[in-house]
Amino acid sequence: MQQIRRRTSLLTLLAAGALVLSGAGPAPAEEPDGQVHFDPVRSNLAAKAWVTVSASSAQARAGLAVDGDPATAWTVRGKGRHSLVLDLGGAYDNIRKVGLVLPDAHGTYRYVVESSADGRRWTTLVDRTRNDRPGRGEEHLVARPGIAFLRVTITDVSPGAVAGISELSVWNYLRDDVVLGADISYADQNDAQGLTYVVDEGATPVPVLEAAADAGMEYTRLRVFNDPRDERTGEYLEPAYQGPERTLGVARDVVEQGMDLGIDLHYADSWADPSKQAKPTAWRELPFDELTQAVYDYTYATVDALIAQGTTPEKVAVGNELINGFLWGAERPLPWFDDAAWCGTCFFNQDPTFVSQPGGALLWDYWGSDDPAEQAAYDAAWDRFTTLQASGIAAVRDVAAAHGEDIPVETHVIIDDGRVDKTLEFWDQLLTRLKAKGQDIDVIAHSYYPDWHGTPEHYEANLHQVAAAHPGYAMEIAETSHQSNDWDGVPVPNSPYPKTAQGAGDFLQEVFRIANDLPDNRGVGVLVWEPANWQEMIDWSSSAWPVLTFHETIEVYEASDAEFVVADTVYRTVRTSGPLTLPATVEMLDADGTLHAVPVTWDAVPARAPSRPGQVVVSGTTAEHGPVTAVVDVVRRAVHGSS
Repeated sequence: MQQIRRRTSLLTLLAAGALVLSGAGPAPAEEPDGQVHFDPVRSNLAAKAWVTVSASSAQARAGLAVDGDPATAWTVRGKGRHSLVLDLGGAYDNIRKVGLVLPDAHGTYRYVVESSADGRRWTTLVDRTRNDRPGRGEEHLVARPGIAFLRVTITDVSPGAVAGISELSVWNYLRDDVVLGADISYADQNDAQGLTYVVDEGATPVPVLEAAADAGMEYTRLRVFNDPRDERTGEYLEPAYQGPERTLGVARDVVEQGMDLGIDLHYADSWADPSKQAKPTAWRELPFDELTQAVYDYTYATVDALIAQGTTPEKVAVGNELINGFLWGAERPLPWFDDAAWCGTCFFNQDPTFVSQPGGALLWDYWGSDDPAEQAAYDAAWDRFTTLQASGIAAVRDVAAAHGEDIPVETHVIIDDGRVDKTLEFWDQLLTRLKAKGQDIDVIAHSYYPDWHGTPEHYEANLHQVAAAHPGYAMEIAETSHQSNDWDGVPVPNSPYPKTAQGAGDFLQEVFRIANDLPDNRGVGVLVWEPANWQEMIDWSSSAWPVLTFHETIEVYEASDAEFVVADTVYRTVRTSGPLTLPATVEMLDADGTLHAVPVTWDAVPARAPSRPGQVVVSGTTAEHGPVTAVVDVVRRAVHGSS
């Protein structure tokens, strides 16, 4: 059974006195001031499991060029041109650096680096066919979109040097069009309680949405309940926070802060997630045809009101975490929870009217059954679910068209730890059946919480399986989160990161990277779920109610994009006791793809190399573009030019 997420607002607990700012338990583990730091998001695609490597010769050793170990190498014999090709599994638009480490420090290597979108037509990125400088390698900065294949061809080597490649690295940086944002649906309650937030030390406290924009968030998603009720008591909320009317006001605030707006329709009066998908109370006894029409009418009216006031959504999700369907009805008998469970007393759990008519629950217990009746029930449930989905999608398409807008539609599910097979079946069934009904979606979305969905490596592998099975769809990580406060000393399950500001930020950047590394630039965004409320980014030691200070974790929104890329590792080879000189500049590639020469100040080095062979590592600095390193190989053998 899906574990239930108790997503109660932290601020609700504070208001109720369930948590206080002092004496609440162990002080959260935290880094000393000034030690939280985030680098731009990047990854070496050459090392990824989905990337394949081939060679013009010595294919059995080709993998040694991308194994992360410079002591091993793909090596070839004989003169002539020898090529190594990486198939990246799809195109990438923001590869900015290609690194080469070569087998022999004393050798002079001549080569060409090329890229291709299709593996047939090639474009030269780097031409070193006239190179006459010995050295173990070089970093090359590139700025070409659509790289799906990368080829390195060794054209010549100096006498005595081994032809080949020790390490090939291909660095993919975060694209500008990967949208980083959050679900901040509690903004309405936060503002009503008079809460304000500080992002930068000494800044004026501001409402949460203004703070989010100040921190660099580009997008805010708002969940919408039909007629909001307290999940446990069933009382209707007053004000009706996160209902359609209140959402209009929050949507205006989002747009006024310059952020894009996303809408997540729950089609419920309270939380809809994999463990529960109760119909709205007003719809609970509708016959199925009328329920289908109600989905259409409600969706159309909700999106129409948003467009009419000038807050057109950038995306609409038709349901929330739908792995088990939504709008559950007669096919899913009550109770859904035992009396002692968190939701045992939820208002719908003992009310038979909620399951008096068919709905859109999926019957996974019958998946793969050999019983004809059970298989028929499984298929019928899928038909009802996709009928309801198609109705909501059609409403978004129709209302967008009526206003001359184009609003992408998303379906949002989960990949339970160890259950990617279930999610693959979900997408196979949904997309096939939607198309048969004349509808389709634009965005495939998943939540990612390590507690329930596995390690980052496991989640990434699962996401790639979905991507490979259904090409052509954009993909979003619609919810994620990680604790930055450690109140209990218990590690986050399946997470290698600690509960600190640094650890939470490192986790989020890993999730950003996972989205960015999906082939064909299909990862379109990552949303953190309620960063001011649930697994909150709040530094309680620096907060005094009602002014709350964000942890440095929130800096990931601005720190993750690279404003520039530097060829920050320089390789040189000198003979023993020979002159030791280092370059006065290194290359820097700016965000526009323009190359610049950046002056370097090197640490003091002797005028001549040591008298014994070995390696000297020299540190250097640039004025505004970070540190650089020179790796100097000192060799006894004469250094020959290429033949």
